[in-house]
Amino acid sequence: MSQQTVLVIDDERDIRELLTITLGRMDLKVDAVGTVAEARHALAEHHYDLCFTDMRLPDGSGQEIIELIAADYDDTPVAMITAYGNVDAAVTALKAGAFDFVSKPVDIQMLRRLVRTALKLAEEKRTGASPSSATTAAGNRLIGDSTTMQQVRSTIGKLARNQAPVYIAGESGVGKELVARLIHEQGPRASGPFVPVNCGAIPSELMESEFFGHRKGSFTGAVADKEGLFQAAHGGTLFLDEVAELPLHMQVKLLRAIQEKAVRPIGAREEIAVDVRILSATHKNLAALVDQGQFRQDLFYRINVIELRVPPLRERRGDVPLLADFVLRQLAVKSKSDTPARLLPEARQALEDYDFPGNVRELENILERAVAMCDGDRIDTSDLMLPQRPPRNADAPATSGHAHAPAGFAQATAAPAPPAPAPSSSELGLDDYISNLERTAIMKALEESRYNKTAAARKLGITFRALRYKLKKLGID
Repeated sequence: MSQQTVLVIDDERDIRELLTITLGRMDLKVDAVGTVAEARHALAEHHYDLCFTDMRLPDGSGQEIIELIAADYDDTPVAMITAYGNVDAAVTALKAGAFDFVSKPVDIQMLRRLVRTALKLAEEKRTGASPSSATTAAGNRLIGDSTTMQQVRSTIGKLARNQAPVYIAGESGVGKELVARLIHEQGPRASGPFVPVNCGAIPSELMESEFFGHRKGSFTGAVADKEGLFQAAHGGTLFLDEVAELPLHMQVKLLRAIQEKAVRPIGAREEIAVDVRILSATHKNLAALVDQGQFRQDLFYRINVIELRVPPLRERRGDVPLLADFVLRQLAVKSKSDTPARLLPEARQALEDYDFPGNVRELENILERAVAMCDGDRIDTSDLMLPQRPPRNADAPATSGHAHAPAGFAQATAAPAPPAPAPSSSELGLDDYISNLERTAIMKALEESRYNKTAAARKLGITFRALRYKLKKLGID
């Protein structure tokens, strides 16, 4: 196998020499130049397995080099060398197609890890290596033949090949964590850890310790050193689910950790370098939260270098039968049954006609309940116990009201259309009127709490047992 070659573009002799020595010790051949013109000539004359470019050059910018490589030499990963803390330049480079970035002063260990990851990606791309069986199996978990889902799978494959932060937008229950796992599993970090964290589930006072760790004795109750989530994800991927729930004080600390690729545990004197790819998601409209001052704009731009929108189930109704059959097979395996339950035609049609405000997660819950309620292995419409909803307006598309919203934001986070007003007590008996009001309130609370019954009961101000009774009484559960 021929020796791999790296092109270094920087007008500072010290940086060129540092990279030449470091990469040479990794058994890599290095060509080092100091201008855009020299870089263009080198790229035209030789093939490079990896390129590093400074952002500011005497006769132009590194951005020109990144765009040139993305257009004409797309099998060569390119990383940007940027001044300490210059996040705007890093984000611009990543959006233009850069693989990753290195901050000055250059951390040698971080540089080596970046090089190994980049060369692994370049080799896989050049040889056209087929996905591993594990990766193929992972892809099979994202069910759907619709055009939108084919596009999502294609985009996942592309995003897996670089290290840019990705923001995954979508309503509750669409499968944002699954998408994040697939990006991780199909990329060069697949052998590293995938660490998901629900930002809304960590008490505010414990967040810094959970994310960055702490030293023994640093506060009351710190009886031993503790590793944080960033350290746990070292060499892999950290998935920040419901990132909109982070309090502002924690957003500042998170931004610094992402920018500097280092964390300081509570009670520690020095920072620890971490090599982590950041993926994030929320069902909320993050751009609107930025406008309202509830989410830092600088953090928003840092985690939202690339956005991937996962469509709600109502926008891909043709995938519902495939998803339903997949879920029923999974339930059969879980219950150790030889034969999966089967949807009767009327039940299958009812599912296709339903809007699924809770998306795939709600479909799974409905089918699990239906399997428990049905006679034998055949599921009828009554077994589904779908909430009674007003019919959709035949003259308006299911997604009306979102057509002009910014892609990936309002469309991905808008709440389902509110149910039609309940008939007045003069049109119904008093018991039926009250039942309708209760049903509307309970459905709203369930949707807002992502079908978490404990949280829904809390919203309604009743006990969990009382909610279970009302669900059964109203035929919702």
